[in-house]
Order: sequence, then C-alpha cells, then structure tokens
Amino acid sequence: MAGWRPAPARSVVLRHDRVRQADLLVLPERVVVLSGRAADVLRLCDGHRQVGEIVDELAARFPGAPVADEVPRFLDRVREEGWLR
Repeated sequence: MAGWRPAPARSVVLRHDRVRQADLLVLPERVVVLSGRAADVLRLCDGHRQVGEIVDELAARFPGAPVADEVPRFLDRVREEGWLR
C-alpha cells in the first residue's frame, strides 16, 4: 500500500443525496449508500495523496480515532471491490 495514491475508479462517482441525506457511491447499475465516515475518507482519495497522507489528515480531523489501523483496511477493501484504482 506504500506509495499508492488512491483515486475513484473511472466509473465511480461520489455524490451527496439531499433527499436521503446520505453520501452515495454511484457505480454502473449500482448505488452504494455510505455510512459513518466512509465519505470523508473517500473524498480524500483524489489520486494525489498517498494513503499515509490520508491517514494523517483524518487523524488531525478526528483526534483519538483509530484511523491508522482502520483507514488502510477500509481503502484496501474498497479497492478489492473495484471502486478505487
């Protein structure tokens, strides 16, 4: 994961649905409703930041949260789904 600069897959769009008051990942023929802070993490996946930089930024925003352990696992899982490149 070192050196990886996650970015949304070309067919994936992160949107906020005002009606549902929910963040969504819009994929071909599928919509994923995001929960918790998933959208906060995915918004930082812009292809410019490395995973460590994303973790550092989230750790500063959410002091005391276990981001160093949870964020890399989450990003790896999302990449396995094909939502990140």
